[in-house]
Amino acid sequence: MKKQHYYIKQIIATDTHSVRHPVLRPGKPIESCFFDGDNLDTTIHFGIYDTILIGVCSILKKRNPNFTALTQYQLRGMAVLKPYQGLGVGKELITYCDSFLKKKHADLIWCNAREIAVDFYKKNGYHIIGNSFHIKNIGPHFTMKKNLTQ
Repeated sequence: MKKQHYYIKQIIATDTHSVRHPVLRPGKPIESCFFDGDNLDTTIHFGIYDTILIGVCSILKKRNPNFTALTQYQLRGMAVLKPYQGLGVGKELITYCDSFLKKKHADLIWCNAREIAVDFYKKNGYHIIGNSFHIKNIGPHFTMKKNLTQ
């Protein structure tokens, strides 16, 4: 099978909602797709496209007090539309973010991963830190991190 050619570009926060909503917040109001920090100057949103927007993620310059790295970013709102899941779209998007952050000399990227996404993050170099925790109305999560300086 021929590899699909996707392209990634920076997008604005509201563009993420068309993917966040069906993947991360199905059945909830669209307002639940507005995340704290989405509109900060230090937050960057990326979209991956086929002929339409098929995946999104956001990276926030945000320190987690559990980590000693100086320059930290949080990966947030990572989502790929269901028909494109399992095709390498998420891996391509996360690899792009890693490269982008390495150029900014970031030391570490971390996320609060849904329990069902832990294996995806592990395959992409992330490691679980600590025990699971519950986010109200969303479900169990794990804090995960990836060092970018190695």
